[in-house]
Amino acid sequence: MTVDSTRTIVLLRHAKADWPEVPDHERPLADRGRQDAPAVGRRFADDGISPDLALCSTAARTRETWKLAAHELPHRPKTVYEERLYEASLGDLLALLNETPDEIGSLLVVGHNPGMHALADALAGSAEGDALSRLKRAGFPTAAFAVITFSGSWKTVEHGVGRLTGFWAPHEG
Repeated sequence: MTVDSTRTIVLLRHAKADWPEVPDHERPLADRGRQDAPAVGRRFADDGISPDLALCSTAARTRETWKLAAHELPHRPKTVYEERLYEASLGDLLALLNETPDEIGSLLVVGHNPGMHALADALAGSAEGDALSRLKRAGFPTAAFAVITFSGSWKTVEHGVGRLTGFWAPHEG
């Protein structure tokens, strides 16, 4: 890939988590989350979403979401479990994107709100169809994902650089 290539960022919020008496970082998925996570993977496969690299928060609910979603993909990308994704601010998330090697054409980030919503909103300088209005209306519910494209190096990722080409939520209605 050249530095001017079109790249894709897929932002995935973890599926619905349970609230047992455990530290927040260790919260597992709820029953609905265990149903929604494979649906995300099937939707990725149906839409031809095939990331080169997945960055996944180290929290139990994100790891479980990604494991269940990835099982549905025809090709599993290399996965890096990134501690900085847990409780990441918008600035932290932009910094992580800027660190992505330029040989990566498509990056999946599995994280948490409010970060995933803030990042999708910040990056989307434009949108296709009704994707932006659907994102704004839905918020960024559990197991939702946004697809954003941009041209250039990962080092150039900043506010407004991308085009929101897709938004999906399992219970959007």
